[in-house]
Amino acid sequence: MLRMFSTVDGQVRQISKPENGSWLALADPTDVELATVSQETGIDLADLRAPLDDEERSRVDVEDDYTMIIVDIPTVEERSGRDWYETIPLSIIVTKTMIITVCMQDTPVLHPFMEGTIRGFNTFMRSRFILQILYRNATMYLRYLRIIDRETDKLELRLRHSMQNREILMLLELSKTLVYFNTSLKSNEIVMEKLMTLTRIKQYPEDEDLLEDVITENKQAIEMANIYSGVLANMTDAFASIVSNNLNNVMRIFTMISITLSIPTLIFSMYGMNFQQGMIGMPLSDSKWGFLVIVLLACVLAGAVIWFLTRSRLFK
Repeated sequence: MLRMFSTVDGQVRQISKPENGSWLALADPTDVELATVSQETGIDLADLRAPLDDEERSRVDVEDDYTMIIVDIPTVEERSGRDWYETIPLSIIVTKTMIITVCMQDTPVLHPFMEGTIRGFNTFMRSRFILQILYRNATMYLRYLRIIDRETDKLELRLRHSMQNREILMLLELSKTLVYFNTSLKSNEIVMEKLMTLTRIKQYPEDEDLLEDVITENKQAIEMANIYSGVLANMTDAFASIVSNNLNNVMRIFTMISITLSIPTLIFSMYGMNFQQGMIGMPLSDSKWGFLVIVLLACVLAGAVIWFLTRSRLFK
């Protein structure tokens, strides 16, 4: 999808043809759209395709006629009725007359710019536009990290009552997401440091506060990702120990039942093979109450075993 925007009388308007000071937004573009933009702007087609690879690394490439900035942005993917978070690359290409953004999907990071809800946004102020995108990107990371934190709290409450494979897998998925976020944020931080020393992109004095805000928000997102990763790692270890302890408790109960049942089984098996009238050496073989007495004796011995096992240190 190719959309073009330009600031007209302080308002962001969608236009049909590219012009000086405009913004070209490519989201999940077709080959025809990429070829069209390449011909009209002079940007190498390979550079336009670069952010369409989800494994593309964050970097800054300086060419003769343009500068390409690639950063990782957060995105939401729905799987099995749940939202999962990952990162994808976003390319910001700055030429002498316009700015082009390329992404493999329609990202919510850029929606406020298209809707004109970003304060002080103008398409022709390219350096400020880059900082505003980076600031919006950092705030999106913070927003998703807070959502992940709330989901972790809900998952912890569920794990206290039910420890099924589904909850454990969700915990591991959130942990993996935080690793991706942390790696992407650190890569974006390197890009920001390089942008500060890049002379090609003009820095306006009034943008210094915005640049400081971008760096601060990104560092805060890195710290939050590290904290949440540590919390999830500790939670995973704790619940793994709990699961192991619960398994030991179940095995202890089964062992007690097995030992208890072995006593009457032994008695009944001996009398079942040798319980004949007049059998020498078999007590109660001649008594009409012999069977009942043996059953009661087996129950008493089984009860005694249960009493002993419940009070033994080995089964506490």
